[in-house]
Amino acid sequence: MDADLVPLNPTEQTYSALQTAYDYFNAVLFTNQLPPCLITLQRKEKRTYGYFWATRFGQVDGSGHTDEIALNPQRFTTASIEAVLSTLAHEMCHLWQHHFGQPSRAAYHNKQWAAQMKLIGLQPSHTGQPGGKEVGQRMTHYIVTDGLFAKACAALLAEDFKLAWGEVIDRVTDDETTTGNDKNRTNRLKYTCLGCGANAWGKPALALICGKCETAFELAL
Repeated sequence: MDADLVPLNPTEQTYSALQTAYDYFNAVLFTNQLPPCLITLQRKEKRTYGYFWATRFGQVDGSGHTDEIALNPQRFTTASIEAVLSTLAHEMCHLWQHHFGQPSRAAYHNKQWAAQMKLIGLQPSHTGQPGGKEVGQRMTHYIVTDGLFAKACAALLAEDFKLAWGEVIDRVTDDETTTGNDKNRTNRLKYTCLGCGANAWGKPALALICGKCETAFELAL
């Protein structure tokens, strides 16, 4: 078989597609301002679509750091490709703000971030619907019809872009939804302080503040 015709393996297919999307949106939506980052797949908390974590990774030899954009691969099979790619663009707005703007406290979505989202054609909304709050600790968005992102995404998909692999939801075992093997703890969620990395577990919708660094805890993936 011609080497040029050898199909990519699942790892290459997944990450080459995500890198292609990142580079494309960086060029079209951010005029190539954004530096490279490390895109990862994280799915421990199914209600979290993605997140941005500044300087999360360092080179093994200590020579540099890079940011992380994480995406939940469960959504690759349960949501539209436009929705998944809009989450990537959402997190790219956080990356833009980290490097060129003024982020608020950890994981808080402020007015500057909201303005950047609207600039690229994504409307911030805490409900994901029109009329939702534009700023807050936990935020989502919806795609603006005929906005910049919608047009850019349509053009990318017209080039036969696709995400080839996603998590098969019914293959997730019971043990993966619990802490250890204790089935009585399935309603407890993990919270992480994005300042110092401390962890806590509790009921949904808790508002926790780290006593060490006075940073809000965020639902962890």
